[in-house]
Parts: sequence; C-alpha cells; structure tokens
Amino acid sequence: MWQRLAGWVLKFRLPLLLLLLAGTAVMGFYASRVQLSYEYGSAIPRDNPEYIIYQQFRQQFGEDGNLMVLGVQTDQFFKADFFNDYVQLNKDIKGVPAVENVLSVPVAVNLVKNDSTRKLTVVPAFPEGKLDQATLDSLATTFRSLPFYQGLLYNPSSNAYLMAIRINKDVMNSAKRVGLVKQLTDLADSFAKKHQTQVRMSGLPLIRTIMATKVADEMKLFLKLSFILTALILLLFFRSFSAVLMSMIVVAIGVIWSVGTIELCQYKITLLTGLIPPLIVVIGIPNCVYFLNKYHTEYAKSGHKTEALVRMIQRMGVVTLFTNITAAIGFGVFYFTQSPLLKEFGVVAGSNIMFIFLISFIFLPAVLSYLPPPKTKHTSYLDNRSFRAILDLLNTLVFKYRPFVYIVTIALVVGAILGMLRLRPEAYMLDDIPKSDRLYTDLKFFEHNFKGVMPLEITVDTKKKNGVTGLQTLNKLDELTKLIAAQPDFARPLSVVEGVKFARQAYYNGDSSNYSVPNQFDIGFLAPYLRNKNTGNNSNASFTKLLASFMDSTHQVARLSVNMADVGSRRLPILLDSLRPKVQEIFDTAHYNVSFTGTSVIFLEGSRFIINGLTESILLAFVLIIFCMLYLFRSWRMLLISLIPNIIPLAVTAGVMGWMNIALKPSTVLVFSVALGIAIDVTIRFLVNFKQELPHHNFDISATVKQTIHETGLSIIYTSLILFAGFMIFAFSEFGGTKSLGWLTSLTLVMAMVTNLTILPALLLWMEKAVIRKAKKKELWPTLDDEPDVEMSKLGLKDDEK
Repeated sequence: MWQRLAGWVLKFRLPLLLLLLAGTAVMGFYASRVQLSYEYGSAIPRDNPEYIIYQQFRQQFGEDGNLMVLGVQTDQFFKADFFNDYVQLNKDIKGVPAVENVLSVPVAVNLVKNDSTRKLTVVPAFPEGKLDQATLDSLATTFRSLPFYQGLLYNPSSNAYLMAIRINKDVMNSAKRVGLVKQLTDLADSFAKKHQTQVRMSGLPLIRTIMATKVADEMKLFLKLSFILTALILLLFFRSFSAVLMSMIVVAIGVIWSVGTIELCQYKITLLTGLIPPLIVVIGIPNCVYFLNKYHTEYAKSGHKTEALVRMIQRMGVVTLFTNITAAIGFGVFYFTQSPLLKEFGVVAGSNIMFIFLISFIFLPAVLSYLPPPKTKHTSYLDNRSFRAILDLLNTLVFKYRPFVYIVTIALVVGAILGMLRLRPEAYMLDDIPKSDRLYTDLKFFEHNFKGVMPLEITVDTKKKNGVTGLQTLNKLDELTKLIAAQPDFARPLSVVEGVKFARQAYYNGDSSNYSVPNQFDIGFLAPYLRNKNTGNNSNASFTKLLASFMDSTHQVARLSVNMADVGSRRLPILLDSLRPKVQEIFDTAHYNVSFTGTSVIFLEGSRFIINGLTESILLAFVLIIFCMLYLFRSWRMLLISLIPNIIPLAVTAGVMGWMNIALKPSTVLVFSVALGIAIDVTIRFLVNFKQELPHHNFDISATVKQTIHETGLSIIYTSLILFAGFMIFAFSEFGGTKSLGWLTSLTLVMAMVTNLTILPALLLWMEKAVIRKAKKKELWPTLDDEPDVEMSKLGLKDDEK
C-alpha cells in the first residue's frame, strides 16, 4: 500500500503541490480574519447549574465583571491641590467613551433631611468647582462621618482611596477595550507623575485586556523564536539550506492552516488556542526530520534518488502517520471534555496535527523529487562522531549495565510516587502573572486595603413581591452583611440595606451612631422619607438608581455585592461551604432562597471543569493510544513493552511537580496529555524500525536492538532536542502556566527519550526468549507496512540517477 501511495504522490506531484498551495491561500485568507477573545468564563458548559444561575443573575442585575478600579494611598488626599486634580481626573475619566459611570470620593453624595417636605434630599458631598483648603477640611470632616463609604471608597486606617469605573459591557467584550484601557491608564499615569505618587489599577476589565494582549504578543514572539530555533538546529543537523528551507515551509503552511482553522470554526484566539501555532512548528519539524533522515539513509545505501524517495515514504509513512495520530489523540481528546475552552483547543490542535502530516507527506517528496540528489556533505551527519559516541554509550548501558538501568529507574519511580502524594489542585485568578508584574502587585494593594476586587454576588430570593423591603428581610440582610464582613477575605457587602441605614442616619441629622437598620419604633416616622424617590436632580436620580440596582424590578430578589481577595480555587469552596450553614440559619429555606454566584464562582467552577476535563482526557488519550499501539503491533506483549517507557516520564514529571510544590491547575495538567501524545512517537519510531530490521538479522534480538539504537537513535535524539528546545521557548513566557507547560513538557520529553533508548531496548532483551519463539514463527511484529518491494517501473516511475 505505502509503495503504491509513494508512486501516486510522486507521479501526481505537481497537481498535489498546486492543490496544497491553493488550500494554503484559502486558509491564509481566513487566518487574516482571526480575532482575539476578550471574554471570560468559557471554560464552563452552558448547561452547568452554576452557569445558569450566573446567567439569571446577569439578566436581573446586569454585568458584575465590568468594574475597573483605581487606587491611591496618601495622607495628602484632602489637600486642596491634590484633591482638585483628583476631581479633574474623575471628570476626565468620566468623559472617556464607553465609561458609563464613576464612583469616587469627589462624586460621593450625602442625604439631608428636610422636615418641612418630609423628604431626604440627596446633595453632593463635595460641590463642583475648585475648593479652598478651609472649605475642603470642613467637607472632609462631614464625609468621614458617613459609614456608608468606609471600606467602599476609602480605608481610614491606611489612607487608601478607591475610584470605581463602570465600563460598557459591549466595549469590554470587543477589541475596542484595548484602546480604552490604554486611555484610562495614560490618564492615571499622568496624574501619578504630576503628584509623584503611584496610582494602582485593577479590576476584571483591566486584567482580561492585559492578559489577552499578552497572549497575542507572546504568540507572535514564540512563533518567531520557534522558527529561528528549529531552523538553527536543522541547519546544524543536515548542513543543508534546502533541507532547512523545506522544513520551514512545511511548518509555515501548518501554522497558516492552524490559524485559519480557528477562524473557520468561528473560534477566537485564547490563552490556549494561542499556543497552537508554535506547537505546530515544534510538532511539525520531527516529521521533516524523520522523512529527510530516511531519505538520506536510503540514498546513501542505493544511490538512486527516486528509489530512496519511495523507500522514504514506504518506511516512514506508517511511522509518521501513527506518531501524528498519537500526538493528535493527546490534544484531540480535549474535545470530549465538557469545557468549551478545551473543546476548541482539542478541535484545532488535533485536526492540525493531522494536517501537518498531510502537508509534509505531500510537500517533502514532491519538492525533493525536483531537487538534485543530496551531496556527501548533506549526509555526513549520519556518521557524526559525537552522536556515535553517545549511541555507543547507550548500547553499553543496555547490554552491560542493565541491572544498573533497572535500579536507577526503580529509584526514580519510587521518588516520583512520593512526590505525587504531595500534589494538590489549586488555581488563582492571576495564577499565570509573575509576582513582580504591576497587574499582580496592584491587585495585592486592593486586597490589602479593600480586601480585593474579585466580584462575588449573593442573591436572596424572598419568594414574594416586595419581600425585600420588609423590615424582617432587611434585618436578615444586615445580619448576612455582618457575617460576610467578618470574614478576612471578604469586603463589606453593598446592598439595599446599606442604603436604608444611610437614610436612617440622615433622618437622625447625620449622626453616624444611627447608621443601622430601622427598628419598629422609628420605621413609621422614617417610612415617608424612604418612599420618596427624589428624582428631581442628578444626584437624587443617581443615588436612587444605585439602590435600585440591588433589587429586581419586583423587589422580590435582593443582591449583595461583595469584593473579595483572589483566594484560589482550593480555598474558595471551603469559604463558601463554611458560610452556607450560617446563611441557612439566617434565611429559612422555606421562605428564602440564597445563591452564591458571580465571576469568582464561575472562575472556580471553570477551573474545576478544566482540571477534571484534563484528567479525564489523559485517561481517554491513554486508552486510545493503547488501541493504536495494539493495532500497529498486533501484540499484547509489545503493547506492554511500549507503554512502560512512556509511563515512567509522566510519573517522574508528576513527582517533580509534587516535590517542587507546583499545583495541579489547567496549564500543568495539560502537560501530561500533550507529553503522552508526543513521547509515544519515539516508541513507535524505535519499535517499527526494530521490526523492520529483525528479519535482516535472522530474528537475533540482541543484534537487532544494537542496530536499532544506532540507526534510529540519531533521529530520535535530534527530534527530542528539537522538541525540547521548542517547548523550552514557552518557559520564557510571562504567564506562569505557559512557563510550566514549557519546562515540564520539555522535562517529560527528555525523560521519554532516555527511557526509550534504555528501558525499551532493555525490556526487549529481557523478553528475548519469548520474542524469539514468536518471531521464528513470523507471528510477531505484523505491522501495517509489511509488503514486498516493488520495482520502480511497476509504480509508474523511472530511476536513472546514480
């Protein structure tokens, strides 16, 4: 089959090349239209209960993740020069398109009782215009007497002040947000420079925008680095510019197809899909190495170019096909998870790994057939002294020091198992950002001074219309507020009850000691003031709108908005689970329904789904690869031999993670499935070559093992070096997850190279007697490439070159 397929590819090489280039042009058109993703939470399936609750919350109360915050820390805040410039900063930010509202100290309001009209009038805490120091001191004293704003807009103990900026949700989910965030950042930095202070910035719009921009920048950088690095390694290997150029063209076409696939599937570039183009470069290059290495080897034997090309396709076609299938399985199984984010990654990565096989299978033989035969200097690497010395060392280890190999392996496995016992799953919202990055340090500023900016939403359904405004419910909401505020990782919740307490303080002429929920005695006197909406001026309307945003239109459902620290996926469920029994004590489940939702809960649920999905996908990939190996070798004995050298590197990597306290999170769990799919390629390469050489050595296992190490060891080492270098590029990422993916995968692949060149041949020798019995009956190794050689003329080809 493979010989005839080789003849067909070489016979129709020109039409196939033209078809390939036309397909690449089409994919290039789609690739030019691909967009970045600015959305969050796509890791959760749409039918997930937590996701449904979150969508219901958004329908009732709007977005919870479109708030950006600015913070300053200074004891000069109420100095006239500083404050007046801060007021101007507030106005400049409010004037930025897509900024819907700004809440800060300069635009804070106060409630004033008017006994003659029995109304609460909303007045600005700080009137417009420049304020002199004496006036500002008086106004600041009044402002500090309003508990409503303590912990919300300022922290009196640390002199930290916060400005909350609400951004239009449509702009937040589009490419316009990059320019918007830059405009806001420039305004903040200009203010900071003028007053020699530091303006802190955080919030989900900022975090998402910066991370999305970094994804795009890193994708471009890693793509360039992967091209340059692999080109240099190939040049050192083949000593041929034509071989390097061909390989680079193959992976360049693969990159275009991968980006085009993202657009064709109507996906966008995310933190995961952004890794695919560099991965295609790294995974595509070994295809080129295997094909070119076999071509050079066969040409060195026969001196016939066309015959060498046919043998290249015949011998390496099945190997490369199955190495790509196993790699595609390692990525493609993500499609079967419940996470939309992983599904997208699995579809694009899995399909394009098979595309890169198809591209290399068509392009390389076709182009090589037009080029002159390789010169002696192009095949000199086949007898490289340094690598021959390494291969001799490997043979020595396998044949003379096999017990030592087993002892070291057992020691590594035992250490790995002990390390795996220390593994723990944990992820943070800013898990992938370096601790020295401004995004991270600014987030910690808000956690220290305002207990965080990550939104948690609590909804209380009273199960009846106007149930929120009842005095009993208000008291329960206040009790819940105190419970949440007492937790060290939660800020004081903001709800309608805070507005009612603010109104009661105003009713008692601004006495801060009366900032509390009305009692049965004063509710009758306060009721007329609470019923008045006072929409006659902007301040009144703004305050009324603020309170209304914490109840639904029927006043049946109340909302408590809480800012919290980025406590991680491990602690958050513990915190919520510890709160739920106490919440049930406050709200009888027969009359109330309390739900925890918001971006923080969605993030937690998303991380859980990704980690569980990746774990399941690893098991699925393992099963599918087992079937592939069984189909390829048709022997349970060889299946066992092929799996052991690949399980050991995965175990060692897991052990290293445990000993180095690297948590199980989406990016680190991804390593195992990726590495399994790629590492098994080395095993396939070794065992197929072993099978092909076995009859030529009269089924002598020892001689065949020695020959296989020498013949395949060179290409295995080179491809492993390319994969190592390619994945190590990711270790220079700014994202911790991408960095871990890079060096952990590199570690796994290097370990796989070592085990496949030591443990695998050692196991073959250990089972030599059983193998010989089967091999002499010619029942072992019936792989898919068993076929007699066919003359070139019967394939419709001529071979005149010598």
